Amino acid sequence: MLAFIRKLRWPDYVILVALVLFFGYIFFTIEGKLNYKWRWEVIPSYIIGYHTGREEYFANLLLQGLAMTVRISIYASILAVVLGTVLGIARCSSNLAVRMLARTYLECLRNVPPVVLVFIFFFFLSQQLIDALDLARWSRSVARQEGNAVWEVFFGDMRRFPSLVSGVIVLALFESAFVGEIVRAGLQSIPVGQREAARSIGMSGLQELRYIVLPQAMKKVVPPLANQFISLIKDSSILSLISVQELTYKTVELVASSRMIFEAWITTAAFYFVICFGLSRLFSRLERTSGGS
Repeated sequence: MLAFIRKLRWPDYVILVALVLFFGYIFFTIEGKLNYKWRWEVIPSYIIGYHTGREEYFANLLLQGLAMTVRISIYASILAVVLGTVLGIARCSSNLAVRMLARTYLECLRNVPPVVLVFIFFFFLSQQLIDALDLARWSRSVARQEGNAVWEVFFGDMRRFPSLVSGVIVLALFESAFVGEIVRAGLQSIPVGQREAARSIGMSGLQELRYIVLPQAMKKVVPPLANQFISLIKDSSILSLISVQELTYKTVELVASSRMIFEAWITTAAFYFVICFGLSRLFSRLERTSGGS
């Protein structure tokens, strides 16, 4: 922290003072002109509540939403990487039909508003899959069982499991288009000479891809994939439109019940900022470390 302060110069202090004045002006304007009463002291109880009957703390609305956002982001990123890798390989295929199908999928998803895609994927794919597998009935039966703590750690409230599955599928299908383009760029960055060398020693196309191309391409696509993971966390807020109970949805519930409009949304923005900025710094450090080694 001290090292960071030493690096600051007078323009940095000017910017900090300007920011403080700006937000101070916003604060007093809201309080004065809108006659808004700030209730920041109540916000912590909506993060971690206390049950007087059981005499124990519990995760309240905002923390529940944050946990759901983290779960959805992790599971959707894994699925998006798998689907995106397949799409990226298909985009580089020598088969024209495969290449065009993959490109059609990618171009449609990248050029249609995400809100529209969320509803299309939810009603025409995700919801149909959940109904076909009867996940709602299964998740309710698990929720009624004793000792389902392990399920709750990984999936939260099992009564909301279909909602989690919907969010993961919708978000993964949307993000896989961007992952596919990242993988395609990584694959095409491998010099043609290495491919020719692989063929000259008798490697098949699959062996060439597995042993020569993919290992090198993955090293090049890791930094942009890390950035895409951060974007995925922010994009998860769109899932509130289909009633997936992640952080944004829970914030809407909090605002509707308490009328703490500014406190709730500023707290939610702070949660997103801390997660995304922390991951950004972590990935930057890992990238510098791997680059130096």
